[in-house]
Order: sequence, then C-alpha cells, then structure tokens
Amino acid sequence: MFLWNYTDSANNYPGWMAASLKTAHAYEKGPWLAGRLREWVRAYCKDRRDLPMNIYGTWNSSKLEDEDFAQELLLHLQGIGKYVRAMDIVEYLDQAEVKSRLKLTKTISLATAQRWMKHVGYRWSKTPTGQFVDGHERVDVVDYRQGVFLPIWAELLSRTRVYATDGNECPIQSESEGTRKVVIWNHDESTYYANDRRKIRWVHNSETAIPHAKGEGASLMVADIISPDYGWLRSPDGTESAQVLFKAGKAREGYFTCEDIIKQASKAMDILERHYPDEDHVIAFDNASTHLKRADDALSARHMPKFSPRGGDKWDGTNWGDGRRPTNWGVEVNVVDENGKAVHGTDGMPSKKKVPMGDGKFADGSPQSLYYPEGHKRAGVFKGMGVILEERGYEGALKIRAECPKFQCKKGATHCCCRRMLYNEPDFVGVKSQLELACEARGFRAIFFPKFHCELNFIEQCWGYSKRIYRKLPASSKEVDLEQNVLQSLDSVPLLAIRRFSTRSLRFMDAYRKGLDGKQAAWASKKYRGHRTLPETIMRDLTDAGLVSNIH
Repeated sequence: MFLWNYTDSANNYPGWMAASLKTAHAYEKGPWLAGRLREWVRAYCKDRRDLPMNIYGTWNSSKLEDEDFAQELLLHLQGIGKYVRAMDIVEYLDQAEVKSRLKLTKTISLATAQRWMKHVGYRWSKTPTGQFVDGHERVDVVDYRQGVFLPIWAELLSRTRVYATDGNECPIQSESEGTRKVVIWNHDESTYYANDRRKIRWVHNSETAIPHAKGEGASLMVADIISPDYGWLRSPDGTESAQVLFKAGKAREGYFTCEDIIKQASKAMDILERHYPDEDHVIAFDNASTHLKRADDALSARHMPKFSPRGGDKWDGTNWGDGRRPTNWGVEVNVVDENGKAVHGTDGMPSKKKVPMGDGKFADGSPQSLYYPEGHKRAGVFKGMGVILEERGYEGALKIRAECPKFQCKKGATHCCCRRMLYNEPDFVGVKSQLELACEARGFRAIFFPKFHCELNFIEQCWGYSKRIYRKLPASSKEVDLEQNVLQSLDSVPLLAIRRFSTRSLRFMDAYRKGLDGKQAAWASKKYRGHRTLPETIMRDLTDAGLVSNIH
C-alpha cells in the first residue's frame, strides 16, 4: 500500500515521506510506522526475498514447545505416582531453581496447568481396568492352574474341534483321529438389572436433566451353559434348554444353591444324552464354593478332635451334648424341608443339626468307620484322630499333637500334627464335590476352572456381548419385560463371536502353559489376537516389551 501511494498518479505522485505518512495514517498509526515502512521497502528493493515478518503472537509461545522441558515435566509427573494433579505442575514451577532456569518471574495458573496436562498426554478419566488380579497369582491358585487344570484341558484339546478366526472348523489331523469327539461346555451365572442402560452417548446441548429411577431395579439371574461347537446348550429344534432364570433374593426365590446347580446339570445331561449321543461331553464350572460343595458327611479333618469325647459313655444315639460336655462329635448341617430348602428358626437363621461323618478308606480300599462299631462300650461314638491314624498304621499317633499353632504347619511338613497327617491321606484329599459325583454317576465329566481366572471361561465375554445389546433395548421396570429383554439379548450372541471368545481363552491357557503370569498373558493375548496358541518367540517379545522380569 505504501508503494501504491508513492506511485499513485491520481495523487500527483506524493513524495516519499508524504506517502509513508499517508499509509501509516490509514492504519491509524503515526510517524513511527511510517519510518518502519520506508525501512522495509528499502530492504525489499535491495533483496526481493527480504520480506518483513509479522511477529504478532510470538511473545505468547508456550514453554512446552521446548521438547526437553516437556519431557522433564512428564518425568516429574510420572515420579509422583498414579494420582497426579494439575496443581503438581503449578507447585513444580513455583520452585526457585526451576523459575530461575526457565526465566520465569512467577508460576503458571491452575487453568494453564490443566491445559499442560493434556499436552503431556494426560486426560481426566476413569482408570483403565483389565482382568481381576485379586489372588490370581496366589501360590495355591497357580499350583492348581499349572498342575491340575492345564494338563486336564490339554488332554481334552486333543479330541476337541479347533476353529479358525472366521469361525470355520480347522481340518487338523491328530493322534485321536477316528475316536469320539469331546465337546467342552462352559457353565456360569450372570445377573441382569432392569435399570442397567447405556450411560455414555452423544448428548445434544439442548437436552436437560430428567428424573430417572434410583438404584439398579429388579434383577434376573441367568445360569446357562455354552460351547464353541453349538453355542448355548439347546436341543436342535430349540424346544429344550439348559438355561435357568432365577429371581435371587431373600424375599423372592431365595439363593442359587448347590442343589439348584445339580438340577440344572441334570437337565443339561438329559439334553446331551437325547440329542448329542455321538460325542463325549465335559462340563466346566467356576471354582465357586457353591459348585465345590461336598456332601454334608464328607470327610474333613478340619474340626476333628484328637480324642474321643469324654462324655461318650452317655451317648444315646440322639443327644450330642453341648459345647463343653459333648457326648459325641459330628458334622453340623442345615435342616432342610421335603423340597430340599433350608429351614429357618424364629431368629431368621438356618436351623442346624448334627450328623455322623461318612466312612474313610484304608490304603487297600476297604472302608474305615470313624465311629466305634456295635458291641464296643462306646458304640457309635467318634474315635478321635489319634485312633483313626493308629488304625491306619501310624504308631504313636496318640502322642502327636492335635494341630500346629493356628494350623500353620512348617512348609513341607507331613507328620507334624494329627490334623496335617489326615489332611494328606488319599481319601481325605480325594473327596469329590456333589456336582462331580452327580455328573460322574451319569457318565459325564465335571472340571473346574482355577479361582480368579475369569479370562479362561469365555462365557464371561458372552455375558458382556449380550449385556451390550441388552442396554440398547427399551427400558422397563416390569419383570416380564426384563425377562424378555434378557432372553432376546442372549439369543443375539452369534456363534462366530462365541468361537472367537473361545479362541481368546485358549490363548490365555497357552500363555500360562508357557510360564507367563497374568499380566504377561494379557499382553500376549492382545498382541496375538486371532491365534489359538502363542509363537515360540513369545519370551523374546516379552523381553523387548520390558515384561520379562516377572516370568516364573
């Protein structure tokens, strides 16, 4: 504009000085800008590449543009730990040494610190969560996983079908070619709530808060069985199902007990026998106390006394005596009605009674009664751990103490106390649950997942898939609608997804088989998704990822 004014014939070619002043006046500036214009034009005439630079805004550049300082700040925040604050940046920059080095006269504001948190990679959000680790690497849990569960599963896998990522069966030749196929059915329970709906969505700025139901609302528990071969356990025509819907709660249908699990397992075995007789079937259950419940009179040395009760001479076959002067020892169990439900007393607590403990077994398999036989002066009275052990060939057992302090025996000790000695007896160790016995009586096999290992039971992901669909269905407080929505969402889980979830659980098993712990297995499963097994280079991959230090 300055050059245009200088060469404008309509203004009679004003002089150099007048043209610069006129241009500065057009921008509401004075002689200072006019002088700068003349200086810039002279420099441009000498070198056409010498253009003036607009420095507007450059005095507001952020300190975070210095990559070294940004890295320094990030390291400081990481050193604080998990729960960092934006105020930590304010306090860090308020240190005299830091202000002097960065040439600051004062620290930054909290609002600026919050913007800086985003710049270095932080976001205000919930902590990302993965699989549960409570007890996951506990010694007894790992021992069961590595020494019992994984070998059993590996044995079964040699006869099961294998599926590719597209859901189609892989034509794999195996040593068991020509033998009956094994189908593994996974069992689990999950609860759906009426008010469980999506909480995150795109919300228009015109929407306002509306009243909503308080609490989770009515609940419906679902117990079901699934396999990667057939999906949910149903008859081919869909008329028979192993699914159980249960309204849990003291004021509703009570609680899902071991007896309910056995009834469901019996129903499932009926379907398998009628409609899938050409395969061998294994049912895998969670390692829950409800599933592992033993018979009321099952062998257990936990509360056995070392000696026969002193008041045993007064035993009349019914009166067990009181706590201080017992006439006999037995197992305390719940009183049940004709329907198998617990009977409650006036105080609301389950009524109790005592029953004799079942027989043990000698090394040769013959039965050993834990109570004195007919004809003995203490007929029907508990013998005590000392006598039981001496009958099994442990001489001097009556002189061994009943129990180590708090039953915390020294590692590796086997004969330190009577209770430990009985604990190690084969018939005490090999006591099976009621669920196992019920399945074996029908010719089926029951196995149990390790505790705290939900990643191995792929039905957990099937629940998650169905609940994602369930949350999109119309909300209703009616129990009829709740049941309908639950059934619709469960039927919406495709067989392809079920097989992919099964493949994921197999990756975890292979990871544990290769010696990885929970954290490493989760990393490897995510990295090699789509694979049923992990590559032989997994150890090198873990080393490169910095996760090798925790390998067993």
